[in-house]
Parts: sequence; structure tokens; C-alpha cells
Amino acid sequence: MCAHTSQIQKVEKLEEQYNVKLSDESQRETFDEPHYHIIGFTHSQLLIIPQEKPSVLAAATWGIAPENKKVEELKDYYKEAAKFGGGINARAEKAFDHFLYKQSIFKKRCIIPVSAFFEPHDHKGNKYPFIFKSKENDFLSLAGIYTRIENKVTFAILTQEASPLFARIHNKKNRQPVIFNEEQVIQWLDDGLDQNDIQKLLKTHYEDELLDYYPVSTDLFSPKINSDVIEILDWVEYEEL
Repeated sequence: MCAHTSQIQKVEKLEEQYNVKLSDESQRETFDEPHYHIIGFTHSQLLIIPQEKPSVLAAATWGIAPENKKVEELKDYYKEAAKFGGGINARAEKAFDHFLYKQSIFKKRCIIPVSAFFEPHDHKGNKYPFIFKSKENDFLSLAGIYTRIENKVTFAILTQEASPLFARIHNKKNRQPVIFNEEQVIQWLDDGLDQNDIQKLLKTHYEDELLDYYPVSTDLFSPKINSDVIEILDWVEYEEL
């Protein structure tokens, strides 16, 4: 599961990287504020690049919800959906048959740009968070799907079976987010893809060698500590690891 991300770059940097424009200029100041730790289960707002309009960055709520819901029903829906993961992630293997995912996989795919994301490593029953970020760029491009509910957009990050690196680090779940390179980002947002094209993309693995990763503070998992601070990105040594 990918339920923890970081987005610390200015909107302008995102616009330059992906050749897009923020869809609502009044939100620029809000999204210019860095967030070192974003928790999916709080159903935060992130910027996504939607397939229906791949020239823009649009605000979306993390946690995909059915399009037959109303905006005022989302809060209760998320409470009920918490037992199923809250719509934070969507398994790529179920993209074409899950009642919710199959509504979006052909026409409502998206890219979620993040500065980094976090995954837990299990060691003797204890969880140690690791951060993952690109060695070469300021962003990682995560694959997702979304729905539109009235004037709101909700999304989920697609996950796949773990690569050798993630099998070693995220060793309890053996999952990882689907990460795309620049060419795959363009392909993913292409309206002309058929099921075989989409499945092929979902089975590709981002090269482990292009990722930087290291352990960070266990404050990341503490509900009693504000972990949305720059120090959460710092390397922490654990003797037991």
C-alpha cells in the first residue's frame, strides 16, 4: 500500500516538469505550500494530471469514491470504506473487473506527481518507514485512476507486485506504487489505449536503480506527532537494521 507521500515543490516547478498549467489559479498559494508528509487516510487534496484534460493540474481528493455518490456523502463513505483501505490505493490486477476501478481505467486515468513517498519495512514485528525518491528528478510520476463527483475529483494510486527492491523493503505487503518514466506518462494519458496497452503499462516496473531510498523517523507513523515537518525527510540510522 502507498498511503504516505511528500510534495514539496512549487506549482511552477510541476508546470515546467509536466508541461501543464494549474487549472484554478486561486489554488496556487495553497499548493505552493510544501507538505513533507501527506497521509492518504486523511483524504488530503493533491494535484493530479487527468486523462480528460492532460494539459492541466487539477486538485483531487485522495481516496477514490463511486460517481453515484454525492459530495455531502463522501465523509460518511470514507468512514465506511476505511475497512477496505479507504480507496487510497487500487490494485492494478483488479483494474478491469473491480466495480469501481473498471469505471475509470479506460477514460479516467491520471498521473499523481509527488516529491517522494514512504513505505514501511517490517523487522521482527516493528515497522520502520523508508522514503523513496528519484535520483535524477524532483518528482516521481505515480499512476492513478479517478472519478468525478459533482465538482470534486477523487483518486487512487495504482499498485503492483513488488520489484526486488520493494520486496526487500516493503517486505510485509510486497507491493509498490506503479511509477512511470516520462515516456510512459504520455502513454498513460493517451485516449487511444486499449486493454492490452493499459495492462502492458501496468506490468512495467520503474527501474530500482533510479530510486534513492533510506530509513526515516518512526514519527511518520505516530498519530500523536506532527510529522509534516522537513525533518521527516532526514535519514535515520537504526542499529537493528
